[in-house]
Parts: sequence; structure tokens; C-alpha cells
Amino acid sequence: MQSSSLSRHFRRDDLPVAIIGAGPIGLAAAAHLLQRGETPIILEAGATVGANIANWGHVRFFSPWKYSIDAAARTLLEPQGWIAPDPETYPTGHDLLVRYLTPLAETPAIASHLRLGARVVSVTRRGFDKMKTAGREEAPFLLQLSLAEGQEEVILARAVIDASGTWATPNPLGASGLHAIGERELAAHIAYGIPDVLGADRARYAGRRVLVAGSGHSAFNVLVDLATLAGQATDTHIIWVVRRPTAHMLFFLALEVQHRRSSAYIAGATGVDSSRPRDLSNRS
Repeated sequence: MQSSSLSRHFRRDDLPVAIIGAGPIGLAAAAHLLQRGETPIILEAGATVGANIANWGHVRFFSPWKYSIDAAARTLLEPQGWIAPDPETYPTGHDLLVRYLTPLAETPAIASHLRLGARVVSVTRRGFDKMKTAGREEAPFLLQLSLAEGQEEVILARAVIDASGTWATPNPLGASGLHAIGERELAAHIAYGIPDVLGADRARYAGRRVLVAGSGHSAFNVLVDLATLAGQATDTHIIWVVRRPTAHMLFFLALEVQHRRSSAYIAGATGVDSSRPRDLSNRS
């Protein structure tokens, strides 16, 4: 374990601001800190910046580039000859990585403060356990790291910004924030997030009965892709389960599938009985 930073004297104001995660938020936060004369240290668990985004690189944003590029980050990129994408086009996760995050991480200002393969496993206050309170707010933060090489390290920081995101900690399927019965046992059959139904993961879903749980943007993306897949592999069946009435959502989802020119037909766009699962791949 490396702990040399703990043995020497320090002034709290001289310590860096630790940023957990080198995605779009983490790197933008670093750019803003640098702009204000602060010293960031960016801690990324993955082997590359935006490591989580690589898992959903096929997903296209519903907002254009002009809302995805941070102003402070732009000031670091442009002197390096970076050419901004068309602000009115819509990037995929892969586009974001290749055309924005990777060039930003390679700028001298960011690269010198970036540590890859450094997973933060705990954050506490130096010298304070769970039973001590007095003076806690004056103590620097202590971060325990697990490094890619198998080593452990502890570092100090004057502040911590958690930009790690939620990709690695998805919501469980059950109500009240709990896992549904059997969810852990069936983990190998469950995909959280937005799988690449029409690409790399096609073989897993084509010709299968697939249940989609949820009523957010991720669920909508998967449902539209599955409906397209069902139009190509006609023995694919889709079940959508939600906890709230969904007639209006089914209507707009049906419009989206029609826009995609899929041959799949989403049944029950109106008059949905939300208490029972509905097979969304039924054909009339």
C-alpha cells in the first residue's frame, strides 16, 4: 500500500480536488477547476476515459452536439486544433468518445491530472471514523484506491466530486429500491441499461420472448429497437411491464415504431390494462 502522501505535512488549500470518473461530467469539472486555478486529480476506474460510455456506444443522444460540449472544455480543445462536430447533429455514445472525450483527455492540461485504472473504493475524512464528529468538516478527504496493477493507495483531497455515474449501479427491478424475488439468481439473464439489440447483442434477443421493465428513456430505446428486430425476426416477442398506467406512452411508442418503418405492430396503444403484462409484438 502506498501512503506517502499521508506522512508529510500539508496545507489543506494545497491539496487537489479529487474527481471520481473521467466521463463527460468528470472531464468538464476538471476543465472548470483548471480555469479557476484549482488543481484536479481525475480518478478513472477503467482503462480509458468514458469507459462506461463504451458499453452504450450504439445509443444515439436525444440532444444535439451543441448541448454536449462544455464551454470550459472547448477552451482546452480548440488550441490543440480540435474541430467541433456540427452542433445540430445528434451524436452516439461512440461519437462522444471519439470526437470529444478522447481528444479532451489528451490535451496537456487534462492529461497531466488524469489517472486511469484507479478505482475509488471508499471516501472518508482523514483521522475520523464513524463515531467522531467534532472537527470533521475541517479535515481533508481521504480516498482509498484500488489500482489496476493490484495495488492499493490512499490519497488526500480538499474536496471530492463524484462524477462516476450510475451505469455500474443500476436500479433493481423490485419496488422500494429492492431486488425483485429471484433477480440476483437470474442475473445472467438480465441486461440493465440499453443493450445493442440490433447490433452486437442481436443473437441474444432475436427469436426470443423478451421482457422490458421500466418506463424511462432507456426502456423506450430498447422497446423501439426490439420492435424493429421483431419486424426482421418475426418469432421475437416483446413484453413490457411498468408500475403505472401507460396508455399515453404506448401511443407515442407506437408512433415511433411506425416512424422507424418497422413491420412489428405494437398492440394496445389505447385502453391499456396496466395491471397485466401486455405482449407488444402481437400482430393483427
